Amino acid sequence: MRLRWLRGNRDADEYAEIVAAVAEVQAGIPPDDEAVAAAFFDLDNTVLQGASLFYLARGLARRDFFRTRDLLRFAIKELRYRRGAEDDADIQQARSAALAFIADRKVQEISHIAEEVFEESMEENIWPGTRAISQVHLEQGQQVWLVTAAPAEVATVFAQRLGMTGALGTVAEHVDGFYTGRLVGDLLHGEAKAAAIRALASREGLQLELCSAYSDSINDIPMLNMVGHPCAVNPDRALLAHARRHNWRIRDYRRRHRVAMLGRSALAGALVGAAVGAAVATRRRL
Repeated sequence: MRLRWLRGNRDADEYAEIVAAVAEVQAGIPPDDEAVAAAFFDLDNTVLQGASLFYLARGLARRDFFRTRDLLRFAIKELRYRRGAEDDADIQQARSAALAFIADRKVQEISHIAEEVFEESMEENIWPGTRAISQVHLEQGQQVWLVTAAPAEVATVFAQRLGMTGALGTVAEHVDGFYTGRLVGDLLHGEAKAAAIRALASREGLQLELCSAYSDSINDIPMLNMVGHPCAVNPDRALLAHARRHNWRIRDYRRRHRVAMLGRSALAGALVGAAVGAAVATRRRL
């Protein structure tokens, strides 16, 4: 597999970690099983750092879909989400808010905005390790599907840009090209993901015991349990414990990111402190 696109500004240790993950996946794929095997990836915190819905909300706010106060509420939930505090109530509230914001809007307009937001902020926040793993499955001839509670429009953009087979996402109802503010069915979350994958496997002739699944959340246990090769990626505490008990593969790409964030935070704090100190000193001299 070609990994040149991963190098960028990454250090040797991080690059080595990604290469190790790729080798691990390659070793676990029997050469004769590609046609009946597939890989299923959650999106938020698994492929993307944070929640895609909040990136979309920020993009909508920049385009005057709602007020700054609403964006702040989204930002607070996004911070919690990045820390692994996925909460069903937050997800449901975010879903309801998003549906309200897009009601009576053109489907084509929102799809176009999703593409723009991907380029503006999402693409640079894709986890390189998870992206590399998805490419391994593709190069081995397997189908690769994004399966997420995120809006289908966002999921489709990711799948297309990353060269995946396709995407399953939450579908917002639309009539005559305009959103109604309601869902078709329910949020693609938890058991609903497993049901969607089961239906997809039946349609595509896939053997689930040969398939792989990747997620960060304990809420995706139904999806992870149904495949032969589950993997916890950037897992929350509950999923990490479950994965260890069942000897599942675990990949955590957050450690170096956290160190970098702490370093930037410390630097920012030092700069602010220096600026305040300088201002106080100047005032005293006056």
